[in-house]
Amino acid sequence: MHLNSLPLKWLLFILLCLTWGSSFILMKSGLEDLTPYQVASIRIIFAGLAMLPITLKAFKNTPRKLITPLVVSGFLGSFFPAYFFCIAQTKIDSSLAGILNALTPIFTVAIGSLFFKLTLSWVKWTGLILGFIGMTILLIGGNQGINLTHLGFASFVIIATVCYGLNVNLINAYLKEAEPIYIAGITFTALIIPALAVLFSTGYFSDPKLWSGTYTSGTISAGVLGIMGTGVASVLFYMLVKKAGPVFASMVTYGIPFVAIAWGIVSGEVITGIQAAGMAVILVGVRLANK
Repeated sequence: MHLNSLPLKWLLFILLCLTWGSSFILMKSGLEDLTPYQVASIRIIFAGLAMLPITLKAFKNTPRKLITPLVVSGFLGSFFPAYFFCIAQTKIDSSLAGILNALTPIFTVAIGSLFFKLTLSWVKWTGLILGFIGMTILLIGGNQGINLTHLGFASFVIIATVCYGLNVNLINAYLKEAEPIYIAGITFTALIIPALAVLFSTGYFSDPKLWSGTYTSGTISAGVLGIMGTGVASVLFYMLVKKAGPVFASMVTYGIPFVAIAWGIVSGEVITGIQAAGMAVILVGVRLANK
């Protein structure tokens, strides 16, 4: 299959939806035993460790002028959002987090238009707006509704989506010549030390619960989340940005709820008619934004 072919673009899109859509389950599992700072730190550390085997080669084959943008990209696209989402998930429900996460394409376009000379046709704008409307319909139409009790914590998700939007434009503008696997290798290796510092500060390593095995389940969940939901997913995302551009890549957030609903069906939940309508609107929006 040719790298610029349409099927590869959609394959990357689907794989990212599956990977990131399943990440929320692992995050929730980790938060049952650990603090949000510990889950986020372990997630980043494991992502970095998974990338270590290719880091040396990545440094050798990446132009020196790209190192600084790569490190900045790591902090914007992974480090800060990992902590923001974990903190938010301790108080707000996944439906509200899902709706707010869908602001990523909007912020991507807004930041791109203001600072990166990104231009969009009215068709793509229509697709973006339809996608967000469909996302809102999909999540509000659930059987459980949305809990707005701790609305202040929603600001953490909004800040994370701003980071995502800025990072996507940064990748598109400055890192197109870098190989996706090398981007991940350098960025996540650079994040290991600051993540370890945060983890040490939480008292994780000196906590008796760690050595008694109490934290084993949460640590494994956070570790798998780091390797798959951060390391592998980031490589796929960098590939998607390179092949399809920032707008289409950012719309992965519109596909994540499909995976979440699929997990719900597996566990015995029922899709409402409103949710089905929301999914249809999202599909139309994504298709239009890809024109």
